[in-house]
Amino acid sequence: MTLAGWTVVAVIVLCLILLIKTRISADVIFLGGLTILIVSQVVPASEALTGFSNEGMLTVAALYVVAAGLKETGAIQYVVNKIIGRSRSIRRAQLRVMAPVMVLSAFLNNTPVVASFIPALEDWARKNRIPASKILIPLSYAAILGGTCTLIGTSTNLIVNGLLIEETAAGSLGIFEPALVGIPCAIAGFLYLAVFGRKLLPIRGSGFDTFKDPREYTIEMLVDTESPMVGQTVEEAGLRNLPGLFLVEIYREGQIMAAVDPEIRLNGNDRLIFTGIVDSIIDLQQTNGLSPATDQLFKLDSSRREHLLIEAVVSPTHPINGRTIKEGRFRNLYDAVVLAVARNGERVKEKIGDIELQTGDTLLLEAHPNFLQQYRNSSDYYLISGISNSSPPNYEKSGVAWATLGVMIGSVALGLLSMFQASFLAAGMMILFRCCRAAEAKSYIDWSVLLVIAASLGIGNAMQETGAAATLAEGFLGFVESNPYGALIGTYIATWILTEMITNNAAAVLIFPIAVSMAASFGVNYMPFVITIIMAASASFSTPIGYQTNLMVYGPGGYKFTDFTKIGLPLNLIVATITIILVPMIWPF
Repeated sequence: MTLAGWTVVAVIVLCLILLIKTRISADVIFLGGLTILIVSQVVPASEALTGFSNEGMLTVAALYVVAAGLKETGAIQYVVNKIIGRSRSIRRAQLRVMAPVMVLSAFLNNTPVVASFIPALEDWARKNRIPASKILIPLSYAAILGGTCTLIGTSTNLIVNGLLIEETAAGSLGIFEPALVGIPCAIAGFLYLAVFGRKLLPIRGSGFDTFKDPREYTIEMLVDTESPMVGQTVEEAGLRNLPGLFLVEIYREGQIMAAVDPEIRLNGNDRLIFTGIVDSIIDLQQTNGLSPATDQLFKLDSSRREHLLIEAVVSPTHPINGRTIKEGRFRNLYDAVVLAVARNGERVKEKIGDIELQTGDTLLLEAHPNFLQQYRNSSDYYLISGISNSSPPNYEKSGVAWATLGVMIGSVALGLLSMFQASFLAAGMMILFRCCRAAEAKSYIDWSVLLVIAASLGIGNAMQETGAAATLAEGFLGFVESNPYGALIGTYIATWILTEMITNNAAAVLIFPIAVSMAASFGVNYMPFVITIIMAASASFSTPIGYQTNLMVYGPGGYKFTDFTKIGLPLNLIVATITIILVPMIWPF
């Protein structure tokens, strides 16, 4: 191996050590490693920076925009709620996520599946006070395992199939041929995560953290006449035992129902009185079929989608201090609506318009975003702060969002467009048809994930360009050429190790010709080696950098590098054992 090759290996080892031993973010570490390679001129800058123009990385960026459209229209939340239900059991939630994701990923590219589920599962975890870290790794692993079950499940399978046709003049694999090994591995992985996932998965970015806000608001919500909640009980509508929120009373046709029974059925125009913390108030604002029960709101001259929720603390010099909100004509004065009031942890029993403001009251306002700039330095308020991601979903556009996702998936499945082309088409459609605004779309993109993907692709490409990857692969496989079965085990291990260091596609491309050559030298069937490469190239569970879906959940789950090793290494061994045992039985040497 050349000096340049050893330098790349040293940089990779250094990056792994820093990921394991320090709290430095992954994007900083990988960009630092890439910088070393560029400055030392180990590879030309054009080769080192190839990851920033990589179609895979750009596809992930576009898919974040697609996911934004699905979330902003409430489309994906609806599906997640139907899949998981109101279960607060971590194990049950994991099972309900993994099963459909495995099936979907067998026929769809697993990247958009994971991208679509991440924001909805984050919201679900927060609402149910469950750490997102308990369900995001199972989401990624289920997508990976599902992808191994068909020829079209992952791009790696298609690449290996292309190499099989090109280099061996053999026919194509059948679409379900990988399933002979993929399905047993998927079932074993499902059972492993079901039994050990709850214990081995860490508590990171705990959903409990968001419920420590001491401010308790009182808010009145109206059940719309065409709400899907009409006719449902309070329990069925999901309004009982909401985290950090309590349904105090229901006003119906002049009557007050206190100590609300969970079996009471909701009617149109019911007024529901809630007390709770701001995060849960936002959830109510975003619930389909509920709207704030205030006449002020509908007098604002723009769509609610263009408004922002704002918290503002009343000062002694506030012009309405000592008067009711209605008397002081708050909406006319500030072009904003008071949705709720928090006062020293006490419940404010009056209707919003009849509340007499006092110094120190915290108001939850719905207003135009320019309210922040206009009154940030005003003496009317002690403090003003905007609440991010507080706009209600645009449920009217949910059908458009699903249709856009269908166009993307269908065009790829029919071979009309590549995944890269289809993802950008879908992202553009989401913005064009106003499923999400351009500013919202940009805010949904996780730039740190994209930087990690681009930098790791650059380092992996440097490993290939310097010949380090090929040298390591050939050297390792040279130790196991004594017999076909040993060579098969070596092929799996070499492919797996390279997959964890570079991309799975690159690992498969590097190992394929070496493995086929070994099969020829033994005079045995090359198919066991081909299927082994397919399985090993996708079996990236023990590090976050070997597979795009692992990188996508790395940040949202608040994971450490070692979290993947702890839960993923046993799964790697399970998949390896099943593959090495079954492959020679199904495809004999």
